[in-house]
Amino acid sequence: MSDFPTRHPYSLALRQRDIERILAGWVLDELGVPILRGREVTGFAQEAGGVVVRLSDGPTLEADYLVGCDGGRSLVRREAGIRFPGWDPSVSSLIAEVEVDERPEPSLRYTEEGTQAVGPIGDGSKVRVVVTERYEGNEGGTARGEPTLDDVRRALVAHWGNDFGVHSPSWISRFTDMTRQAEAYRAGRVLLAGDAAHIHYPVGGQGLGTGVQDAVNLGWKLAQVVKGVSPETLLDTYHTERHPVAARVLQNTMAQTALTRRDARMDALRGTMAELLGMDEPRRRFAGMISGLDIQYDLGPAGSSPGHPLVGRRMPDLDLATAAGPRRVFELLHAARPVLLGFGTAFGAAPRAEQVRVVAATHTLAHDGAWQLPVLGPVPAPEAVLIRPDGYVAWAGSAGSPEVGLREALGRWFGPGAAAQKPTLS
Repeated sequence: MSDFPTRHPYSLALRQRDIERILAGWVLDELGVPILRGREVTGFAQEAGGVVVRLSDGPTLEADYLVGCDGGRSLVRREAGIRFPGWDPSVSSLIAEVEVDERPEPSLRYTEEGTQAVGPIGDGSKVRVVVTERYEGNEGGTARGEPTLDDVRRALVAHWGNDFGVHSPSWISRFTDMTRQAEAYRAGRVLLAGDAAHIHYPVGGQGLGTGVQDAVNLGWKLAQVVKGVSPETLLDTYHTERHPVAARVLQNTMAQTALTRRDARMDALRGTMAELLGMDEPRRRFAGMISGLDIQYDLGPAGSSPGHPLVGRRMPDLDLATAAGPRRVFELLHAARPVLLGFGTAFGAAPRAEQVRVVAATHTLAHDGAWQLPVLGPVPAPEAVLIRPDGYVAWAGSAGSPEVGLREALGRWFGPGAAAQKPTLS
């Protein structure tokens, strides 16, 4: 993806624990939101106007809504009665960080069973191990028991003939290629996000990004409903938009999982895929799919100028010149509020500022007739755009009819108050 028109045209391998540390620091230190550790949810009940959540240490919590982000074995999903159909595992793998008596050479192998890898991490005092194990399923489709150091030793001997004297594990985890997706992301006042809504083999590193995008899509919608800005029906768009995205991730990870195995037929298929990915068009499509930069939500015909390719897509992070000085588009979204952005034009009347931020950009380096988007390529530069808090374009005004559909889009996405004063461009 190095030729993608984005500020960061690459994949970044960042450990999940580092991402968790960064996000927790933001939530706690900057936003002041408490995180209650060790408070296991044991059940809940939906009541008129809210949800009562039962906790393992006795007390209950009451909330307007409950979002289950509690992983693939989600209690919230089960208690809500949401089915989780899909495919049982065909491969089981162990991943661990351990110390060793005999330092192995970095090695990556593809076998008939899957991917095998071992190599030093950090300062070299520890190694990371990824190995497949002989899968032994049970009723329910999960491997038996918690993974142990002996499990790691046996798998290393099976694939390398040596366990390298592994000891003192920092952690050991087991994962499979079980692939499942919740039939619904909402049941009344209960919603699902992340692994509670979809699980798959971690090839391509798409799981965490997909889960975070779930949360970003849902967060601003839930906030508007809780505050009474938008009707509860806005929450239905969460499933409509995010379910197809995860379904596609599940399909491409199943395909990639097959390609990690090695036999004559898989080698032939992998060679064919490598040849295709050497061509620009297939390469861009796959890079866009794995990075999520090709996503286009189907927002329907209501409230959008007909046929503009930006609608439903991620807004480019353009460099802008505004009355307040130079800005980047994504800087305007830091407050998690919608932005109505006009190019070379002013707003004669606009929505109330507390609901929608209105910005006139007097100049932008990218506004010379076309914008470049990842995968899609050049698109006509609009006269104005309405950007949702998640960074996706809800409306785009075309040249010659810059206001068509704007009021409807404001009302649909940001409540009737946002559309109470009809915006006009001049």
